Amino acid sequence: MPAAATKPKPTQSTAGRPVPMDLPYAPVDKRPLPPGRPREWYVTHNRRLKAMRLAIALLDSGVYVPNQARNETIRSTAEQIGVHPPSDTTCHMVRALMRYSR
Repeated sequence: MPAAATKPKPTQSTAGRPVPMDLPYAPVDKRPLPPGRPREWYVTHNRRLKAMRLAIALLDSGVYVPNQARNETIRSTAEQIGVHPPSDTTCHMVRALMRYSR
């Protein structure tokens, strides 16, 4: 039987029905970072995680364009979600994540 003759199974669309949400959201249990890496690796790793959390919070709050995410905006968002104020480097990383997520 030729490949063109087989029909793929239709998939169910969620457009016509509500999608159940698991509430309340519980974060995944934290695991210790791997030992033996240079200190700079841990600093960069934690900075990336913080930048990702801040980028998600900014997107949830309606800031979609990196030009709208000034350092003051990012720092006030960090205060709202309970994160220590980010450095200029972390703010730059947040804007980069927002830029390349499109």
